[in-house]
Amino acid sequence: MVLRADPQVDPAGGGTEDMKVHDVVVIGGGPAGSCAATLLARSGHPVLVLERERFPRFHVGESLLPYNTEIFDELGLGPKLAAAGFPVKRGAQFHLGNGAKGTSFVFRNGRFTRHGEAYQVERSRFDEILLRHAAECGAEVREGVAVESVATDADGVTVRTSDGETHRGRFLVDASGRGNLTGNQEGVKVMNPKLRKVAVFAHFEGVQLDPGTKGGDTVIVRQERHWFWLIPLRVDEGGSGRVSVGVVMDRDDFAASGETGEALLGRLVAESPPVAERLRSARRESAVHVTSDFSYRNTRFWSPRCVRVGDAAGFIDPIFSSGVFLAMFSARAATRAVRDSIRAGDDGAAAFAVYETRIRSALSIYQEMVDGFYTQPFMELFLEPRAKLDLAAAVNAVLAGELEGGWKLRWRMWLFFRLVRLQARFPLVPRFSLAPAA
Repeated sequence: MVLRADPQVDPAGGGTEDMKVHDVVVIGGGPAGSCAATLLARSGHPVLVLERERFPRFHVGESLLPYNTEIFDELGLGPKLAAAGFPVKRGAQFHLGNGAKGTSFVFRNGRFTRHGEAYQVERSRFDEILLRHAAECGAEVREGVAVESVATDADGVTVRTSDGETHRGRFLVDASGRGNLTGNQEGVKVMNPKLRKVAVFAHFEGVQLDPGTKGGDTVIVRQERHWFWLIPLRVDEGGSGRVSVGVVMDRDDFAASGETGEALLGRLVAESPPVAERLRSARRESAVHVTSDFSYRNTRFWSPRCVRVGDAAGFIDPIFSSGVFLAMFSARAATRAVRDSIRAGDDGAAAFAVYETRIRSALSIYQEMVDGFYTQPFMELFLEPRAKLDLAAAVNAVLAGELEGGWKLRWRMWLFFRLVRLQARFPLVPRFSLAPAA
């Protein structure tokens, strides 16, 4: 449960009468928190951001979606990101590890896709640009400060931090990421039992990239029991560059291997010809990171005076690179709800309920895509895109981040997933094997 406190007494026992009251306290300075803070500050609201780490810092989730673009424009970030020199992502490639089949989605070719390009970003740089921009827009940013407790009451929120200070806000935006601070505090976090996965990843230099405009593509390689991501973080003139390489597998398979993350990543790369070929002259330039059980969702995205955004609302899976986009998409929607609630002079319940409905709908779209990806019938149709009825164009739009395409998109996605179910019983397109080549 969220702790309750008298509005005149903070959890440390001190009075709050002389405390500065912000309109909004934001927990977390990642893309969701920075987005919320920038929008609120640009609207004239006093906002405080509390970030437990000091930027720059390493983070995974480096591939953005084209629909991030309209959020960047709203934040006034376009020129800064263009000047940063991040690789441009124009599409995504999906290949079978045995070389039997593959396909590419080019965003600008999608009939229903309004934005055709995205960035591939090194998150240490990208997140720092966003956080510094929030401060330049008027948000008060404090780094190296962890939130230890949150207490709500009828008039606002009291937040106690690791430096012994107490802060007061009329509303709280929880952008604490996988830390899921208020969700854990309220006991509303629920793991997805079907996606008990482990991701093992690192950055490599000298990875071979595709020539031309495909050099910035995200490359997904689907193996029988795991899959790889390759995300270009820098594209050099010679056709190689710095790339984030990761493998995602069942938690039980990882435990059964008995290997360290470093040993496991090295072995699986060597056993996957499409990945090994790209990494034949590469060298690892970062530590090998391991993260597990990352698929979850909170049963509630809000409580009075508090709204959860980004990974603090839920996280599905890294396969379709939706994490940063959904974080900023939800943060933008949440700030609108907060502003409406401030104007209405209420505790946010009405606006936050509408917010939750919208974000659950967005998450459900990608959840269905992710659940499908781990099945063979889905992959068989997904890797055989057909122009008929513009079904491939609808899938392309969703991969780009189109969540509000209306009926013309919804019925096509509905039909696509019905065809996936039929594929499980009748071969609408040729079947294939995910087993390694003999």
